[in-house]
Amino acid sequence: MTAMTAEIKKGRKFDQVLEGARSVFLRDGFEGASVDEIARAAGVSKATLYSYFPDKRLLFSEVARIECNRQAQEALEVIDVTAPVEVVLRQAADRFVRFFLSDFGQQVFRICVSESYRFPELGRRFYDSGPALARERLSELLRPYVDRGVLRIDDMDLAANQFGELCKSDLFVRCLCGVCGEVEESDIARVVDGAVEMFLARYRA
Repeated sequence: MTAMTAEIKKGRKFDQVLEGARSVFLRDGFEGASVDEIARAAGVSKATLYSYFPDKRLLFSEVARIECNRQAQEALEVIDVTAPVEVVLRQAADRFVRFFLSDFGQQVFRICVSESYRFPELGRRFYDSGPALARERLSELLRPYVDRGVLRIDDMDLAANQFGELCKSDLFVRCLCGVCGEVEESDIARVVDGAVEMFLARYRA
């Protein structure tokens, strides 16, 4: 069954399967994670696993969706929207950059790019749980500053997408291509500072 036609079916051990899959995917990556190992980590049979997720791509996309939601919600709870806009943007950028550079973040991107042509529905799931979710959460952070006149943004979706792309500058592509070497804290700070400064140069009221 392909990822386009497969459907997720929930049951008593659904969360158990997801937690086992998450641990294996984060440890071994998508390609390295075997269905046998996921079933063992989840404490279920392969038949049970397949009854919930007929395709490994579908399982990975659900793990990615939940992980992205978890990180986005955690960011909203930690970031103080009453702080100066520079502080909020820097905190958001730091989280974005670290996620983009993480093994899991890069796996999500690679699988989306490599599989979305053959399985458009899978690409849609990755988009909704990644870029679309990031845009939505960042818009929530920015809107109070627009309301207070600190920022002037006419197209919130475009502005939020631009900020995300700024956070990918340099390091993200180099890491995808395997030429970034060991990433230092100073490298991350360079990208974060550049993203914040560029964004504010365009949108500060």
